[in-house]
Amino acid sequence: MSSGLEWIEPDWPVPARVRAISTLRTGGCSLGHYASLNLAAHVGDDPECVGENRRRLCETASLPGEPLWLEQVHGTAVALHNGDVAAPRADASIATSAGRVCAVLTADCLPVVLADRAGTRLGVAHAGWRGLVGGVVEATIAALGCPAEELVAWLGPAIGPAAFEVGPEVREAFVTRLPTLAECFVENARGRLQADLYGLARRQLAVAGVTAVYGGGWCTASDSRRFFSFRREGTTGRMATLAWLA
Repeated sequence: MSSGLEWIEPDWPVPARVRAISTLRTGGCSLGHYASLNLAAHVGDDPECVGENRRRLCETASLPGEPLWLEQVHGTAVALHNGDVAAPRADASIATSAGRVCAVLTADCLPVVLADRAGTRLGVAHAGWRGLVGGVVEATIAALGCPAEELVAWLGPAIGPAAFEVGPEVREAFVTRLPTLAECFVENARGRLQADLYGLARRQLAVAGVTAVYGGGWCTASDSRRFFSFRREGTTGRMATLAWLA
């Protein structure tokens, strides 16, 4: 990883042709709140810097094509990457052909990568709490079109439970869907709740039939050197989690 551009690679049991990375915030040219590898065009950064950061990513990571950047809205729509890179309004994308790079942008929300054990299809979902409640992970599983037990999941960097304080309405939204999700919320001294995004995703994946789940354990909000965090900074950049078939 030259020029200071860094990323995390999943440690998960999938065929070698399944490639995935989650970028860190270093190695770009953006300044100020967006320093330095901001990959989002919608957060107020200089468009030329965003373009240069994306170019550096494509070159340094040897991506096989331009990523399919999404117009993310905290929803559940899933786009099929068919070779067109015009940004669809969606919060997940899937690919079944080599060289098509799926991508989501995050700065506290949870990126979820899914791939089948045969290495023939994959998907990436943007799963904040609203997306998880809405069912974006289940929608991505359905779009992949194979039995859930054939899928392997990897959870990328997201806000950790110690930093993610929410109100009781968030817990209620999850418990209405699945009562056992109450276990992912712990009341704090202020009478509010600490929410575990990783735990919520793991339980929802298990209910959907995906039991091989890897990754998790980072906290974007508490590591300002490596990660952007909307909760920590408000105005900030975005990391990318990308996946493709070689």
